[in-house]
Amino acid sequence: MREIYKELAQRKEKIRQMGGEKAVANQKKAGKWTARERIEYFFDPGTFTEIAPFLKHRSTAFGMAGKDVPAEGVVVGYGKVNGRMVMAAAEDYTAMAGTFGEYHGKKFAQAIDMAKEMGIPFVGMNDSGGARLQEGIDTLEAYAWLFKSQNLASGIIPQLALLMGPCLGGQAYHPVMQDFVFQCRKTGFMGIAGPAFVKTQLGVDIDLETLCGIEAHAVKSGCTHVVVEDDKDCLEKTKELLNFFPQNNKEKPARVETGDDPLRLVPELDGLVPEHTLMPYDMHEILFKIVDNGYFFEISPDFAKNVIVGFARFNGRSTGVVASQPNWMGGVIDCNAADKVARFVRFCDLFNIPLVNIHDTPAFMIGPFEEWKGILRHGAKMLYAYIDATVPKVSVIIRKSFAGAYLGMCCKDTGADLVFAWPEATVTIVGAETAASVIFAKEIKGAENPEEVKATRIKEYRDLYENPYSAAERGYIDDVIMPSETRKQICSALDLLENKTVARPWRKFSNINM
Repeated sequence: MREIYKELAQRKEKIRQMGGEKAVANQKKAGKWTARERIEYFFDPGTFTEIAPFLKHRSTAFGMAGKDVPAEGVVVGYGKVNGRMVMAAAEDYTAMAGTFGEYHGKKFAQAIDMAKEMGIPFVGMNDSGGARLQEGIDTLEAYAWLFKSQNLASGIIPQLALLMGPCLGGQAYHPVMQDFVFQCRKTGFMGIAGPAFVKTQLGVDIDLETLCGIEAHAVKSGCTHVVVEDDKDCLEKTKELLNFFPQNNKEKPARVETGDDPLRLVPELDGLVPEHTLMPYDMHEILFKIVDNGYFFEISPDFAKNVIVGFARFNGRSTGVVASQPNWMGGVIDCNAADKVARFVRFCDLFNIPLVNIHDTPAFMIGPFEEWKGILRHGAKMLYAYIDATVPKVSVIIRKSFAGAYLGMCCKDTGADLVFAWPEATVTIVGAETAASVIFAKEIKGAENPEEVKATRIKEYRDLYENPYSAAERGYIDDVIMPSETRKQICSALDLLENKTVARPWRKFSNINM
């Protein structure tokens, strides 16, 4: 058997060499790790098992006959990350530029299928020159296999995409169809077409970074959720994020001992928020003070900055946080902010992650630009997401919570199980000045002293409604609390809601505005 075993060792060693010394050197020169280095760093030492390393393409056209593409340009397998099982696929740019062909796609799709069936997260590491055009329709069909597998696994297992190199053409739908996209600042690029194709088809001369880089997707399009510096940073942050998730939709996230007292008061919050509702402040100051050990993993921090979303822990419990950001556009909700919140809420609901919602927002954005862009359609996504969500939901009204934004940010009757408000909260349909100009317009106009009547009516409206007590009297707010009690109340509420169950009539899903 010695010769047979020797042949096996030689074959495996050849595959492990990937595209060869020169190709590996070029990969390093580009500031990137190889696919196998990424896999080795990502998984706990000694736990990774590779699947289908001997898989080969069957194409013979256009120079492909007899062409060796080690592991078909993608390293696939499973192992443990932070002690928990994970499936991964890492494209190998050194092997025919990691091009996506028939069997490359088959490996990818089958890995996702297996991850779904085993109930473990999937991580895709993208670094590819794009479609393997030599394989024609077989390449195109392989995209369909991959997209179908991703879609059928969506909501069953967490899926993360890591843009560590180029990801262009139809293949770029692969990362955006996953739950969260990480993008390396200098090497990660994602686009439906590269600069050359754009120039040929549209006559637009644009470079790769401008078209498909960080500014394009982390700031403008919102396709990228986490920006990372390099491969190492990318893999470390991916491990961090995975720690917040359960393995699949049938489990709850693991509870972690953080050592932070759930009953801890935060006296620094008393008086922190400016009394005048138009004065901005950074909501991060509040979030860092109330979550366990001040640790908050923010998602999409550079996109739709008027709202903050991310993961934290309360008493060791993994929690999704949605918070207004008064420091950006006054915390108003526009189309992009609504999309950002709705998708985040739906992810948390899919994976049994409770939600904490922090209000300080004046309204949904008005005016022709947002109206024509579809603010009603986009804003409705938030309503659908919160009302549909069956996970525990706790809302805290810090300051402003007006009009449709009060409803969109998860009030009592759009899904919140418990609602708390600070004494400085103003919870009403519109501000007193606006209400007076509508309700009392005729009276003010016909008065001998219009300004005096106007001031009187504004004060009456403000005294009656611009406070948390009117809503509390109706049962829409469960309690008015001191700011310093916020963490304690959230932790206690989540303890109460630990085993929350919801029974609803059967349906496939709600027809959410897309």
